[in-house]
Amino acid sequence: MTEHLDVAKLQRRLAEFAAARNWQPFHTPKNLVSALSVEASELVEIFQWLTPEESARVMDDPETAHRVSDEVADVLAYLLQLCEVLGIDPLAALHAKIDRNERRFPAP
Repeated sequence: MTEHLDVAKLQRRLAEFAAARNWQPFHTPKNLVSALSVEASELVEIFQWLTPEESARVMDDPETAHRVSDEVADVLAYLLQLCEVLGIDPLAALHAKIDRNERRFPAP
């Protein structure tokens, strides 16, 4: 990773992008979840018929790597926008989930 993940900065940039195009009325939780699902499905589509070995090498092909990166960006963008609209701190939510999973699934 080339820089520290600044979620708040990314959320502000996404909000500014949407505001400049007057898209905020469309950024309801329902619409954002739907868009997130579509983008996640587009990511799945890239891997759908690959063998496990092929999927492990997907970033070796520049064209495919670009598609994967774009879809990952789309998924992250919609997820961050959803968190912003719902007032969820995504990093705090992730930390809390990892804590719960560590209790549910203790290491042997």
